[in-house]
Amino acid sequence: MSSSSPFSRSLRKPVAALWGCQLSTGSRSYVVKEEDNFLEHLVLLRTICLGADAGDELHVVAVDSKNAYGDHKPVPIAALRPSVLPMVNLKGVELVPPITFVLKCGAGPVYLSGQHIILEDDAESEA
Repeated sequence: MSSSSPFSRSLRKPVAALWGCQLSTGSRSYVVKEEDNFLEHLVLLRTICLGADAGDELHVVAVDSKNAYGDHKPVPIAALRPSVLPMVNLKGVELVPPITFVLKCGAGPVYLSGQHIILEDDAESEA
């Protein structure tokens, strides 16, 4: 790691894991919980897409996460319809748990995917 990396200065290394969930009539919301391990967590949302058997109706996905003012308000982030826009790629959507994804309208299935980043202490850098 170069000395100019922001992670080397903080003595933490990022560990990334593939993350995903499904929203549908049976499960209209999904919660990414806050971990109690004193590490920093971040969810990078990358893709929202409709399943092959989603009906030709509007599917609206909203996210409820704490904003800069500490409020929790659901914000629509995607409106998908199979015949018009079955999938959206996102860039720059970084969310700090706890996060709730909600299927506001439509029956789904709607699939969300991205990365769950954990900043772990880098014991080798500390030594």
